[in-house]
Amino acid sequence: MANLNKAFVARLAGLPVIGPDGDDIGRIRDVVVTMRARHKQPRVLGLVVELPTRRRIFVPMLRVASVEPRSVALISGTINLHRFQSRPGENLVLGALVDSIVGVAPERGAPGITAGTASTARYQVVDVEIERQRTRDWLVSRLAVRVRRGRGPLGRRGPVSIQSWSRIEGFDDDAIGTPEHGAESLVERYADLRPADVAHALRELPEVRRLEVARTLDDERLADILQELPHDEQTEIVTRLELERAADVLEAMDPDDAADLLGEMPEKDAESFLELMHPEGSAPVRRLLTFDADTAGGLMTPEPIILSPQTTVAEALAHCRNPDLSPALASLVFVVRPPTATPTGKYLGCVHIQALLRELPSTMVAETVDTSLSTLRPTDSVDSVTRFFATYNLVCGPVVDDEGHLLGAVAVDDLLDHLLPEDWRDMDLHDHREVRR
Repeated sequence: MANLNKAFVARLAGLPVIGPDGDDIGRIRDVVVTMRARHKQPRVLGLVVELPTRRRIFVPMLRVASVEPRSVALISGTINLHRFQSRPGENLVLGALVDSIVGVAPERGAPGITAGTASTARYQVVDVEIERQRTRDWLVSRLAVRVRRGRGPLGRRGPVSIQSWSRIEGFDDDAIGTPEHGAESLVERYADLRPADVAHALRELPEVRRLEVARTLDDERLADILQELPHDEQTEIVTRLELERAADVLEAMDPDDAADLLGEMPEKDAESFLELMHPEGSAPVRRLLTFDADTAGGLMTPEPIILSPQTTVAEALAHCRNPDLSPALASLVFVVRPPTATPTGKYLGCVHIQALLRELPSTMVAETVDTSLSTLRPTDSVDSVTRFFATYNLVCGPVVDDEGHLLGAVAVDDLLDHLLPEDWRDMDLHDHREVRR
């Protein structure tokens, strides 16, 4: 295979990294560079390589023997397995440089760039080329950029052109990671992704960029994404937002997730956020914080589908169709005497969505309610909740206190969060299978 002396980083991403003995070590996910004095080409420090276990490590460029079209070979199989963390002065090409907005100095006769457009157009970085020097160092040589006029996903985009690093303006270390250098572009890129996928992408961004993206997202979207992050990373983002904004995001989160997050903070800090929240938003969170995290009370959400006996099947199904509900919570509706807000009046029973689908729309749920299903107590352990789901083949279960009031419901997704290892978000099922095989 040909040994390449230059390559665009986006094309390197995903290539396998091969040890000297031919073993597949992992795959390239990004390239780390460091900025230098004005107009000096940034120096390439190394590669971010993702191992089969999803852990991302740093491999110095000095350990790279060759860069080939289909793989990258290392000189030595000895590598540092510590998780990669970017340091001050280091920047990820795909995580920070790509999508940045820069200027391009005009050059007479250059394709794609004219003196007439250089002063008015904004240029978005599409890709970055790195090149090996005679000294074995790798430097950033050229950038692929396109003209972009206007903001948002409907902004008009021009053709891509390749420009040397010496012509790039506005690309300094202090500017990388600021909102005008890519946060908005990243938010646009994440628009169609599931919250869990966005959370995974955020974890790989430099700390400054991650916080700026969080500040750019709206409250509802940020709340959904935070719920997919480990508690320590949730805390890092929330505590670095402005207090009022943080309180708004906590209100937008599911009460059980907000309680889990606040439960990881010192009591004084948690109380500061609770005081800034609206009373109707903070009240269910305060109730959840009174339960131990490893009990049904700590796992439950206080906002399942709760209906009065006079509700029709048609109305019940309309509640089940709420897109904001998880499939687990939408599988059961709980019937109670007023009030229907938790803690409710007397709990009467539940109706599975399959039973609702078999009834006439005008039928009242009181006629189909299942009164035989056992209930969970708020003090039940995680093991008890697990046995409950396994015994009754359910993905959602009611939590009722000793007085017969419905307090909430435990969904299987919240249970799995407590059953899986703490670092389960760092692992992927398919990668794990590959390691075992």
